[in-house]
Amino acid sequence: MVGGHVVPDQPDHLIIARAAGDEPAFASDQPHPAPPADPHVASYWPPRTAYGQDIGVTLASSPTVRIQICGTLAIECDGQRLDALLPGRQGRLLFTYLVVNRHRQIPRDELAAALWREPDPAAVNTRLNPLLSKLRRVFGTSSVDGRSALRLCLPEAWVDLEAAAEAIHRAESSIAQQDWARAWGPALTALFVAERGFLAGEDAPWIDEIRHQLTVLRLGALECYAAAGLGLGGTELDGAVRAGRQLIRLAPLRESGYRYLMQAFTAQGNLAEAVNVYGHLSQCLRDQLGVSPSPATQALYERLLGAT
Repeated sequence: MVGGHVVPDQPDHLIIARAAGDEPAFASDQPHPAPPADPHVASYWPPRTAYGQDIGVTLASSPTVRIQICGTLAIECDGQRLDALLPGRQGRLLFTYLVVNRHRQIPRDELAAALWREPDPAAVNTRLNPLLSKLRRVFGTSSVDGRSALRLCLPEAWVDLEAAAEAIHRAESSIAQQDWARAWGPALTALFVAERGFLAGEDAPWIDEIRHQLTVLRLGALECYAAAGLGLGGTELDGAVRAGRQLIRLAPLRESGYRYLMQAFTAQGNLAEAVNVYGHLSQCLRDQLGVSPSPATQALYERLLGAT
C-alpha cells in the first residue's frame, strides 16, 4: 500500500484515488469526509497509479469552513456547499481577493481595483456595497469587518493555498533532516494544490502574482517529492523519475530537475539514461546561456562515471 510510509501527524492527510485525465486535482465537486487520524489511515490508500493520473484530496481536520481557491472555487461550511450562493463572477473575485488577503485590512479602493480595470472613484461604494451585502448574507453579518477598510473574518477557515504553503515548509524541513517518509505527504499536498491553477480565464496583476506563487510552490513541491522518492527508494523511484521530468519540462534551466532525474535513473540501474540526461542539460545550457553545468551537477556526473 502506498500510504504505508506516510506519517499521519498533520490534518492535511491525503487520499489518492485513480481518475481519468492528466492533472491531479481536488475533487471539489465531491467533498469527502476526513479520514481518522490514526495509524489505520494507510488502509484508505488504493494501489498507486502513475503520477499525473491521481486526484489528491486535501482534507482539513473538520474546520467550520473549508475554502478552495485554487482550481474550481469551492466553499464548504458544516458539510454544506456555499460557493453557488456567491453573487456571480464579481462576487467570486471579491471573495477570493478577501481570502487571499484575509490577514489584513483592505482599503475599498484597493478592492475596487482588484475587481475592475478602471474603477470610477465616485462609484466605488455603489458597486462594492451590494456585493459585500450578499457576502454577509452568505457567511454572516460579521464575516466582513470594517467600513473604509475591510477584512474577511473567518478565523477558523481552512484555505487550500495556505495549507499548501505550510505543507511545503514541512516538506523542506523534513528533506533537510533526511526524513523522507515525513516529507512525502506534505510534498504531495503542496503539489496537488499548486497544479490546480488559479482563476482560469481571469486577468489581473494580483491574479498573476498568485499564479507566480503557485509556480514557485509547484517547483519546490516537485523537488521535495523527487528527494523523498529517492530517499525511500524501491517503487518510489518511479515517482522521482516523473518529478524530475516534470521539473525539466517546467523549468529547463533549473539544474535540480536534471540532478534528481540522473540520480533516480542511476538508482534504477539505468546509468546510460542518467548520462544522457547530463548531455541534454549541457547542450541546453550551452545553447541558451553559453555556460556549463554547475560544479554540483558536474560532480554528480563524475561520480556516475566513476561508478561504471
